[in-house]
Amino acid sequence: MFSSLKYWIRLIAGGLCLPFIFPWLVYQLYSSNFRHKVHRDKSLVGKIVLVTGASSGLGEALAHACFKAGCKVILASRRKKKLERVKKDLISLKTKWPSYEPYILSLDLNDLKDIPAKAEEALHAFGKIDILINNSGVNYKGEIINTSIDIDVKLMVVNYFGHVALIKSILPSMIKAGNGHIVSVSNASSFSSSYAASEHAKQAFFEVLRAELASTNIHVVNLGYLKIKLPSNGLQNADSKYKVIDQTTAEGMNPDEAADCVLNAVNSGQNDVIFASLTPKLAGLLYNFFPSVYFYLTKNKTRRCS
Repeated sequence: MFSSLKYWIRLIAGGLCLPFIFPWLVYQLYSSNFRHKVHRDKSLVGKIVLVTGASSGLGEALAHACFKAGCKVILASRRKKKLERVKKDLISLKTKWPSYEPYILSLDLNDLKDIPAKAEEALHAFGKIDILINNSGVNYKGEIINTSIDIDVKLMVVNYFGHVALIKSILPSMIKAGNGHIVSVSNASSFSSSYAASEHAKQAFFEVLRAELASTNIHVVNLGYLKIKLPSNGLQNADSKYKVIDQTTAEGMNPDEAADCVLNAVNSGQNDVIFASLTPKLAGLLYNFFPSVYFYLTKNKTRRCS
C-alpha cells in the first residue's frame, strides 16, 4: 500500500516537473559549454589553502590553480617526494598575483591518531587555514562477492574517517575566525561498492555539516563526477577488466577544468555543486522522480560491464 502510494507521488511529482525540465536542460547545456571560463578576481590572493592528495591528479591541478590565484598553498599527501616535485613546479610558475612558497605537509589519512597533530602543523604553517580541500582518496574496483571486508575497512578509514578527523581538527579554527570554506571531492564508478559506500558516508557527513554551519560564514562545497585516471595509489584488483575508466567517470570533468570550477565555486559562494556533464545530472533527475527507470538503466549498464 505504502510503496504503491509512494510510486504515484513520485510519478505525479515527475509530471509536474516536466515543464521545467526543458529550460533546465538549456541552462545545463549553456553552462557546460562556458564553464571553463572562470571569472576570478583578487579575492583569493593571500588565502591559505590546504589541499590533500596534492601529489597528483586533481589535487595537483588544484594546487596549481590555487597558486596561480595568489593563494598560500599547503601541499598534503603521504608521498613526500612527489610533493617536492609539485612544489618545484609551482615555484617555477609565472603568476599574475604575488606568490608564496608552498608548504609541504606529510599526511597519511590512514593514520587517524596522527591527524590532529598534522592539522596543528598545517595551522601553524601560515597562521590559519581559509580553505580546506578534501581531495585525498583510495579507489578500488571489484564485485561485492569478491571484495574482502579488509578492503571495505581500508576505504572507509581513508575516504571517510580520515577526512572527518581532519575537518574536526581544523573546523574550530575556522569557527573562531568566523569564515572559511570546506570542499569535498567525490566520484562514482561501476563495480566499486567499497568506494561508493565510503563516498556516500562522506556525502552524508557533508550534508549534515552544511546544515550545522548554515548560520555561520563557513561554506561547504561538494563536487563530483570527475574525469580521473585510475589512481596509482589505489588498491588494485588483479582482474584487468577493472583497470579501465568506466563511462560514468569518463563523462565527468578533467582535473584542470574541475580545479578552475572549484575556485569559481568558492569565489561565488556556491555550496552543493555537481561538476559533471549533462548525462550524470539527468541520471540524478531520473533517480529522484523516476527511480524504476533509473534502476532499469543502471542494471543494463552493469550487465554490459560484466
